[in-house]
Amino acid sequence: MAQHDHKNPVDKLEKWQEEIEQEDFKAGEMIIEHITDSYEWHIITVGHTHVSIPLPVMLYDEGEFHFFMSSELHHNNGTYQGYFVSDEGFNSGKLVRKDDAGAEIRPDLDFSFTKNVLAIFFSVFLLGFIFISVANSYKKRKGKAPKGLQSLLEPIIIFVRDDIARSSIGEKRYERYTPFLLTIFFFILINNLLGIIPFFPGGANITGNIGVTGVLAAFTFIITTYSANKNYWVHIVNAPGVPWWLKIPVPLMPIVEIMGVFTKPFVLMVRLFANMSAGHIIILGFISLIFIFGEISQGLGFGVSIVSVGFSIFMDVLEILVAFIQAYVFTLLSALYFGMATEEAHHSSETINH
Repeated sequence: MAQHDHKNPVDKLEKWQEEIEQEDFKAGEMIIEHITDSYEWHIITVGHTHVSIPLPVMLYDEGEFHFFMSSELHHNNGTYQGYFVSDEGFNSGKLVRKDDAGAEIRPDLDFSFTKNVLAIFFSVFLLGFIFISVANSYKKRKGKAPKGLQSLLEPIIIFVRDDIARSSIGEKRYERYTPFLLTIFFFILINNLLGIIPFFPGGANITGNIGVTGVLAAFTFIITTYSANKNYWVHIVNAPGVPWWLKIPVPLMPIVEIMGVFTKPFVLMVRLFANMSAGHIIILGFISLIFIFGEISQGLGFGVSIVSVGFSIFMDVLEILVAFIQAYVFTLLSALYFGMATEEAHHSSETINH
């Protein structure tokens, strides 16, 4: 872990502290910087000393590789090998360098091991440890009633298998997709819950990162497209039961259906990202009220703190519920897309006849 003193200009937490002391606290900047990714993992602040975990920075720029620890950025006025963390505009929070004209430029490729990447590795390790332990319990206690962690997870696993996979995809094909559905359900759930914990190793906003939710949605899109049968594409290009004048001469409905193929995973991505980010923003907003009113009057700040802390606790409890709901919704919609992609033609024909 790295410890850096009060004079370090790179440390964002020190900037927030100085703004509070100078009665110039900016709640919007504080909230955005809390929910975004970073090149180090802040652990705790003791006085003017900030304890954090430095992470490896890996860049490829102008035909060269650059490798160094993020702690190097705490020296030489926050710049190392010409790179520094920007705090302005679109590049805010990202490593940049300046060109000859003084403009900020992002490196060609940034492979840095950021806070969110470390949090993902931790959650994957935790999931692996949990389910390997549960699998070993099933082997040792074969034919016996579940016990401990096994008894806690078994109802959830059965729920995902029977009420999500089997009911949405069908009896014949659900087993093929159940491993993926279980994986995304528990991955989203564990990261949602870890994001609520305000101290290490929690606190990383994984499912509130559009890149992470985009990758999850991309997997659903790829599996749906790869699994789709002839009947699925026929319904998109020439949907039965739709008047001919919506298909010819302008293929209005086929265009709408093709757009739907891409908007479905897009909605999956945005829904999870927006819901999880919103919860964190609301909680940080309540905490910010303490400092905002504290600038007006110290007594007013203490008075508002009671209400702010109370609402923050309430939102934390609500976030636990949202964590389960969002994992369920993402998994259910993925299962429904798989079911539609693999539905046999005779199902649709029977529906039309009736």
